[in-house]
Amino acid sequence: MDHPFVTAPRERTLNVRPRAWQPRAIALALAAASLCGGAQAADKKKAEPVTAEQLQQLMQRMQQLEQRNSELEQQVKALAARPSPATPATAAAPGASGTPAPGGDWGQQRLVAVEQQVKALTKPVQPDTDDELTVETSLVAVGQQVGSKGSDSGHSQGRLNYRGDVEVSVPLGTLRALGEARFTGFGHLRFGQGSGVALRPTHTATVNSVPFEAGAGSDETYAIIGQAWGQLEWDLGAGRFNDLPSNRVELNLGKIDIFGFFDQNAVAGDEGAQFLNNVFVHNPLLDSGGDIAADAYGFAPGLRVAYIDEGEDRGWGWAASLGVFGSGGGANFSAGPRRPLVIGQVEFSPKQINGEPRGTYRLYAWTNGQTTDLSGEAAQRHSGYGLSVDQRIGREWNLFGRWGHRTSGDGAFDKALTFGFEHGGRAWGRGNDSIGLAAGFVRTSSAWANATSLDPTLVGFAADGNEQILEAYYRWKLSDHLELTPDLQWIRRAGGNGDAPSFMAVGLRAAVGF
Repeated sequence: MDHPFVTAPRERTLNVRPRAWQPRAIALALAAASLCGGAQAADKKKAEPVTAEQLQQLMQRMQQLEQRNSELEQQVKALAARPSPATPATAAAPGASGTPAPGGDWGQQRLVAVEQQVKALTKPVQPDTDDELTVETSLVAVGQQVGSKGSDSGHSQGRLNYRGDVEVSVPLGTLRALGEARFTGFGHLRFGQGSGVALRPTHTATVNSVPFEAGAGSDETYAIIGQAWGQLEWDLGAGRFNDLPSNRVELNLGKIDIFGFFDQNAVAGDEGAQFLNNVFVHNPLLDSGGDIAADAYGFAPGLRVAYIDEGEDRGWGWAASLGVFGSGGGANFSAGPRRPLVIGQVEFSPKQINGEPRGTYRLYAWTNGQTTDLSGEAAQRHSGYGLSVDQRIGREWNLFGRWGHRTSGDGAFDKALTFGFEHGGRAWGRGNDSIGLAAGFVRTSSAWANATSLDPTLVGFAADGNEQILEAYYRWKLSDHLELTPDLQWIRRAGGNGDAPSFMAVGLRAAVGF
């Protein structure tokens, strides 16, 4: 069935009827031009006279052109009057069962068809990006300063670091032995140098999520393979409006960034462009709290399977996915894959009229048998659930919220709520810029409150209540490839310490991507 928003192209006809006076006029013009040309050159040399024989040849040529013109006119008339042949294709079409269609004749229809074919052949060819290798690179640098009230040393600290990422996606063809599955390979190299500022005891893992440094330290920097996985994709229907993908099943296997497939968020999920504090980048329980138990760089080998329903007829789509990932020793290949991280997620996306989502609502739950107790030594299973929401309102507002709750296992905190927004700069004449603001509340767990109360030497205070975090940034887009982002953070009751002074972290991020 034709899409209701697609209309047929307007037919145009060509007037190909020749005019009888054209050859005679051309011949007279040629004769006049030759006479005038000879007259204008008389001052240099005498023009040769036009003989009667030459005039006779011109008249004969003119008569031949007129005769040919008359023959062509008769052929066009005969072609226009000829009925269309009765073929199976035309017999099924209205007005095409051996007679000219209403509103036009067969000759004109044929001319229109030829014109449309010519247009189709001359249209620029658009490459199929799904069948091409793609490479994306980025380089992010952050300079950050924290005062003596927030530093672990009691003195003001300043740090500068950078991180580079190279991501390559390679189409590997169709595996017909697996039911026409499209196969894609993905690789991710990461390198960097420098560490972030060191804070006093906090629930916040870091105020700067960008730093990456290999185990050898700042003097020896080299790249690691962050991700290397393959994806099989089974299409369950034809492509949709605006070239959007259809319903499908996806299977991923390899070394994976778990947050690329679970707990995603369009507003708070990219430390290279959005919020820097770790509690806003991901669910704090999974990341800052350590419940994913990935390797030292945040990656882990695993398997993910998903069913995605684009909801073309409903106005909203949904998806369900399940992941099993190595954790603890299984994440860095130093032990077997026993007691892995298991995480499941369902998501719902309201769609615009063009099929693109206006927001996404994700609900997920996890369990991990490779996490540890408060001492960090004894193995202990951690389980919990979380919610991640992003929603666009109007043209400029992008809202987000996250909630996390650990239902079993002990950690320094067991509940976290973060929310905020990003607003585009169109209102002040900078449509490519954005401003972001977020607030977070990380709740001290009762187990940690009891432990620090009984043994003040653990962190030097009895923890209780919420750690509170605010972050604001302004992303200034200088060009298609360069962005500068001043960033300001404020932390109160760090680590659940009611006596701790509030402190600020000030930073500037520069990001280059191509």
